[in-house]
Amino acid sequence: MEPKELMNIAIDARSLSYTPYSKFAVGAALLCKDGKVYRGANIENAAYSLCNCAERNAIFSAMMDGRKKKDFVALAVAADTERPCSPCGACRQVMSELLNPQTPVYMGNLKGEIKESDVETLLPFAFAGEDL
Repeated sequence: MEPKELMNIAIDARSLSYTPYSKFAVGAALLCKDGKVYRGANIENAAYSLCNCAERNAIFSAMMDGRKKKDFVALAVAADTERPCSPCGACRQVMSELLNPQTPVYMGNLKGEIKESDVETLLPFAFAGEDL
């Protein structure tokens, strides 16, 4: 699947977000080796610390469906931003543990801009299980 196609799925996933407070809808799409795509959208809560980001929702949904790190091919995230939308620190930490370091991460916006990176570049020197 081409990055633009995965990004379009992430953009469509934004329609599932629940953002009554920030009005900042984010969508994500996680591609697996077999071609299945898991969508995620951010879900807010009046108690802000209980919110969950689109990227984590997509990853957690895939894992709840029995998927493992070896299954994940690429992740796309999109929002209505001036520059391509970048994952927050919490999502980067989760990605560093649940995705392979070289997994491509496509960051985009509604203007059609896409910036590519990978998990390791987004969070160098990540805290990991072996650090415990």
